[in-house]
Amino acid sequence: MPNASARPKHGGRRTRRRRREDPARNQLVSSSLESAQQCLFSQDYGPAFVHYLLVLNLAPEFKDFAKESFRFTLFKWAEELDSAGRIQDLFGCYEQALELFPADEVILNSMGEHLFRMGFRDEAAGHFFKALKLKPDFSEARENFYRVANWLVERWHFLMLNDHGRNRKYQQAIQKAVRGGCTTVLDIGTGTGILGMCAKKAGAAEVYACELSKTMYELACEVVAANGMDGGIRILHMKSLEMEVPKDIPHRVSLVVTETVDAGLFGEGIIESLIHAWRHLLLPPQRGEAASRDPSATGRVIPASATVFAMAVECLEIRRHNKLCVSDVGGLSLAAAEHLRSPVSCSTEPDDSMEPYTTERLSRLPGGYSALTEPLTVLHIDFNHVQELEGLSSRPVQRVHLPVVRDGELDALAVWFQLHLDEENSLSTGPHEDTCWEQAIYPEHTSKGFVLKSGDELIVEVSCLDAYLRLCSVAVLRGGQEISLSMFPDPRDAGDFAPNAEAELCSALASLQTRQNQDVCMLECSEMALLNNSDYHRSFAAALSKLISRLKAQSQNLEASADVLKEPCPADPLYVLDVSEGFSMLSLIAASHGGVKAYSSVEKRKQQDVLERLARANHVPEGSLEFWLNHGEDEQGALQRPSREKLWSAIFLDCVETCGLVRQKLMEKASLARCLLEHGGRVFPHKMVVLGVLVESDTLLLESAVQGREATLGFNIAPFINQFTVPVHVFLDFSTLACRHLSEPTELFVLDLMDANANYEVREIQVQVTSSGRITAVPFWYDIHLDEDTRVSTLAPNSHWKQAAVVLQRPHLVAAGERVRLTVRLRNSSISIEVRKDE
Repeated sequence: MPNASARPKHGGRRTRRRRREDPARNQLVSSSLESAQQCLFSQDYGPAFVHYLLVLNLAPEFKDFAKESFRFTLFKWAEELDSAGRIQDLFGCYEQALELFPADEVILNSMGEHLFRMGFRDEAAGHFFKALKLKPDFSEARENFYRVANWLVERWHFLMLNDHGRNRKYQQAIQKAVRGGCTTVLDIGTGTGILGMCAKKAGAAEVYACELSKTMYELACEVVAANGMDGGIRILHMKSLEMEVPKDIPHRVSLVVTETVDAGLFGEGIIESLIHAWRHLLLPPQRGEAASRDPSATGRVIPASATVFAMAVECLEIRRHNKLCVSDVGGLSLAAAEHLRSPVSCSTEPDDSMEPYTTERLSRLPGGYSALTEPLTVLHIDFNHVQELEGLSSRPVQRVHLPVVRDGELDALAVWFQLHLDEENSLSTGPHEDTCWEQAIYPEHTSKGFVLKSGDELIVEVSCLDAYLRLCSVAVLRGGQEISLSMFPDPRDAGDFAPNAEAELCSALASLQTRQNQDVCMLECSEMALLNNSDYHRSFAAALSKLISRLKAQSQNLEASADVLKEPCPADPLYVLDVSEGFSMLSLIAASHGGVKAYSSVEKRKQQDVLERLARANHVPEGSLEFWLNHGEDEQGALQRPSREKLWSAIFLDCVETCGLVRQKLMEKASLARCLLEHGGRVFPHKMVVLGVLVESDTLLLESAVQGREATLGFNIAPFINQFTVPVHVFLDFSTLACRHLSEPTELFVLDLMDANANYEVREIQVQVTSSGRITAVPFWYDIHLDEDTRVSTLAPNSHWKQAAVVLQRPHLVAAGERVRLTVRLRNSSISIEVRKDE
């Protein structure tokens, strides 16, 4: 507890006029200060906080000496309000505290942490950022800011701004429109403000811009001011859907520019925002000769239109992230779990519980992909035709035939588009283009999969019922027969299948009945990839089997040596706890060993049902599997004794996040887990070795920060958006990363989960350079040691984990044969790496 009995120090230049003493005020301040201290010592934090507020408002001269006690009181009271669910009161207290101490980096950081936990990432980032500006070496605020920066300024912002071709084409289209008479401009979703600045530079008389994200709005204001255009561009912090004339802008504009499109074209709401713009913010669309005579009297949109393309692909990487690909896990049959799948599933009917598509950069998928059909146009939309925009959601479902050109198993439809900015300038997001775009992926969920054959036609239904682009593979046209995908009896025998009308009807009825009886259980894509990782489960099963055999033998030896009981009694079971994040089979693998009581931390009821069904199907002894969180109120109590008298024989910890980072508070969990183990028990894994390699990769630089002004058309943007650069790049596929290796893989760090004395916080190592070049990054991954003989790597080809990389702010030029010194730190589960040449 801070020292609450300190007294303020007086010093500095004496003011010319002394404030008149107020005895009543002094008495109230003194009594309130004493009451605050008494409440603080009795841990009555609410009243203590109120008393401190009164003291500091009445007597600001007490701020310096009371700051530490006030902070302590605020944080303790905030904890109580948080646990009681009094969120409004909690933030009210922080706002009162910041009125008193607006430049207190500790209070700003703490409020940011509460905001982040509540899901207010934008506001949280603002507080972390302010704390860092006040104290740049405030490590806790820096780590918090890095954690939230990826949410606020997603990495595609850097790639997009570094895409000179994309920026130049937008600039050319805007210049042409402005010089053609469109002199009043609205930039919807302005981001950094680059499109609005293009319009102003082209000579637009009036430029307006809107941005919903508070972080991006403030960033755009800074960028526009730094480029000397703050007097010529008016930026509004609001949705375009909320804008009105003349309330927000004085009159309708002649040009709207926007790039509010995602990989699936419509996912960021461009249709809704353009319909609103045409109705309320834009001048009427161009019509005939009158429009050509006076362009300023008509409205138009950049981009003018878009064309959507699709093709069918075979891709193991997409397959294993979206449907069950293995028949057993750790020796357990999965036949009873055939209806597991990812939540990415598309149908012509909107479903709020499902995502219609995911996104991937096809050119970087591990293992690559095979195109089974030629790309085909599936949709065209004219953004300058308001009736077409309004009618999009009511369009009938369209059937498109994709001719199959190569045999292969259908895993997904890959979708991209061409954005026609005007008649001369267009952008493609295709898989063979070198752009900042990913492609939209519509996975196929047929449980057994099916094989397309050259000469087939894949029938795809295309719809936009809820203004989302939806594509669903429904049938194959083969030899003149249309065959529903759900009716293939066997994927490898489909070529000989020639249904007649009666067989087709019976099959359809059977399929309908099956679908009605299925209880589909959704797993996240990363959870599905984990379930499909056979090597991971095989290794865990082997290491666990060795431990259980050893502990059982140890127990039998103890019983044999003790001549206490004359009659044999059943041995106590071994208790095993799995505290993995999300869906995990490890508890069930443990329970399949006789004499084991396994507890799972799986929370979702449907997922628990799957595990129970698998337990019955694999004849796991009844009562051997339980769900630990069902016994407690929250997950904070997950790590505790199985019962008052017992300890755990094994505890499974989930050590690495799918993105490639060490899980938060891992070492604290490991420390607690060790205290709960019986003699001879162990934590799985017992050790993690962090491995890394020096690389030169322009790709990582482009994805991590804006590189100079050339790509951004000469506008000064980099210093502002690069404030949101984070040193660690996550969700990296190292096997497909464009890079040059400048060293051999090297052991960077070791985390021992079984021996606290073996751990350290900082390690310095020397690495020999094997090839000359620029060190731009240090990608890293983990060897996870389950025991002394068994390990799994997060870099393995079938790994469900991605990798991460520390990207250097300043590349280091090195020559082959030189040595560089790496300083590797682990703080709060965050890895940092400094690189310098060895002297």
